[in-house]
Amino acid sequence: MTGVLGTEPIDLPTAADVADAAERLSGIAHVTPVLTSRALDERAGGPVYLKCECFQRVGAFKFRGAYNALSRLAERAPRPAGVVTHSSGNHAQAVALAARLTGLPAVVVMPEDASSVKREATRGYGAEIVECAPTERESTAARIVAERGYVLVHPYDDARIIAGQGTAAWELFAEVGELDRLYAPVGGGGLISGSALAASARSPECRVVGVEPERAADAGRSFHEGRVHALAQVPDTIADGLRTRSIGERNLAIMRRYVAEMTTATEAEILAATRFVWERVKIVIEPSSATALVPLLAGRADLGGKRAGVVVSGGNVDLADAFIKGGHA
Repeated sequence: MTGVLGTEPIDLPTAADVADAAERLSGIAHVTPVLTSRALDERAGGPVYLKCECFQRVGAFKFRGAYNALSRLAERAPRPAGVVTHSSGNHAQAVALAARLTGLPAVVVMPEDASSVKREATRGYGAEIVECAPTERESTAARIVAERGYVLVHPYDDARIIAGQGTAAWELFAEVGELDRLYAPVGGGGLISGSALAASARSPECRVVGVEPERAADAGRSFHEGRVHALAQVPDTIADGLRTRSIGERNLAIMRRYVAEMTTATEAEILAATRFVWERVKIVIEPSSATALVPLLAGRADLGGKRAGVVVSGGNVDLADAFIKGGHA
């Protein structure tokens, strides 16, 4: 599939690439459970299937894309000297673990305000961490690429990353069959674009809906305007995994073709959805994951008996950050 990056044509991943990534991840990534909740079904007006990536390796769906990308890089000849990425947390941990599994040195550029839980986990998986100002992630990573000759693995605007992220939805459809709607949180756009590709093949009539924090609504604006809109500052939201300033060009091209709708969630709604899942579904998820559930829990998306899926993106939550700070949002 071909799209446009700026004024230049680019190759985009397809549903076939998602299927290929699923085979590559077989036996490496966890096949995460699909959970249901009667309380959630009643609130949503129909059956809801939660694809629980909080039980994935590193506690988030990000491992799927990272391993798909790094395992392919490790097979190249000559083998890369190493990889570098920039991330506030989940992608950082995923690249760190994937690098360890594939034997590639990894440097992760992390903003100074990144969650301490995610920073320590990234270091624990063996990656070298370079801290920077929140707005200097890309430039710092570019400097390391130039100095060390490492390969940049972009956290979301990368065909291999997108295809890997799509395997979560691919598995969901394989287990529960076709769905009427599929909800996913949106930060940089890797999960929503990969999920949309999976839906296009496994459930063509499914309406894919992206949900982002109201304080970080760049993706929705980009989706409607047809061009990438970048925020002036890193958004201040309790959904720390969705604090990107813009989505990727590749992600937007796929979203414009396969995503049906973009919507937003307030800080209070995200916090309420997080608490609901913790208290009623009895699993630990992070606020970024809960964002995708907001339309179903806030009464803005009555299913009317139709079937919906939600990609619960991860469970790496910093309790103090999410609930002490979030409680004052």
